[in-house]
Amino acid sequence: MKTETADIVVIGAGIAGASAAAALAETHRIIVLERESFPGMHSTGRSAALFSEIYGSAPIRALSRASRSFLYAPPAGFVDGPVVRQRGALHIASTAQLAALDSFCMLPDVGPSIQRLTAAEARTLCPILKEDYVEAAALETGSADVDVNLLHQGWLRQLKSRGGKLIVDAEVVSLSRIAIGWRVETPDLRIEARVVIDAAGAWADVIAELAGVKTVGLQPNRRTALIVDSPADSQSDQWPMVIDIDEQFYFRPDAGALLLSPGDETPTEPCDAQPEELDVAIAVDRVQQATTLEVRRIRRSWAGLRSFVADRSPVVGYAPDARGFFWLAGQGGYGIQTAPAMGRLACALVKGEPVPDDLAAFGVDAHDLRPDRFH
Repeated sequence: MKTETADIVVIGAGIAGASAAAALAETHRIIVLERESFPGMHSTGRSAALFSEIYGSAPIRALSRASRSFLYAPPAGFVDGPVVRQRGALHIASTAQLAALDSFCMLPDVGPSIQRLTAAEARTLCPILKEDYVEAAALETGSADVDVNLLHQGWLRQLKSRGGKLIVDAEVVSLSRIAIGWRVETPDLRIEARVVIDAAGAWADVIAELAGVKTVGLQPNRRTALIVDSPADSQSDQWPMVIDIDEQFYFRPDAGALLLSPGDETPTEPCDAQPEELDVAIAVDRVQQATTLEVRRIRRSWAGLRSFVADRSPVVGYAPDARGFFWLAGQGGYGIQTAPAMGRLACALVKGEPVPDDLAAFGVDAHDLRPDRFH
């Protein structure tokens, strides 16, 4: 078996691992291991890809705010096109959901970013909303679609340009402690490194168990999505993303069609998630209850994994029980929009540095994300 050495081994080449690895490659020898044949096959490649500063827990919202400038104006040469395209996010509520909408709008870092709308105003933005369903809404105008592949590939190119190495079809089968740090083994390769970064997505706890590290209680959840036809002559590409305030469903334009989801979070084992017929049917039913849309066929459907810990915030930092084992997990469904800030934060913490000042100014606090908060 071939043996290599590195300063840091990153396990997982999804958007979290790629962004952190690219940042660290500027000063360290980095090897990224990806168990699949190409990076981003699971959560990264199946994201609905909306950037929103008011979506998720408070730490997620802080990381999103800190990521905005990068997404809207990436460094020169990072990508060859725009990463984001402006699209509003319309949070809708029925009469029974008004209290939930009010509570959402009263959050200190949410209120300034939204406009309260009447039902009639909401229907001018998305004409298929039913008059007898939507009672009120809140519009976020600063949200945007994200070109996930463009963003992800930008970090992978940056990693390679800085001398980092990406190895695919490289499932980690053994992790053991050695004098300098860690020995990481795949079926074909042995790597010795000072630090291991666990960016394995839904498999992050599995990697921790291989290393003999206490897990953080990561729970993968299946999320279903499907593509259906837009109403004829509807100009649906101009509509905002529409989100039920309790996230029982959402839909958004998708290249002349509509992407629907029931907002499901079905606990599952780490796997190549596949859609269930029942979840597809639930998505159609919930959207048709709220709109005049008539779904006659499903163009395609898929499922991805959103992995959370108990407080639904990421886990970023060194494990308290294993020197040189660094957690970068639990991004849930927010890994794309937080990746610019998350990658830089992970880079700083791996090197033993404080949170960068510009991230801290947006409210990013490493204390909120530390792995030992569960122990």
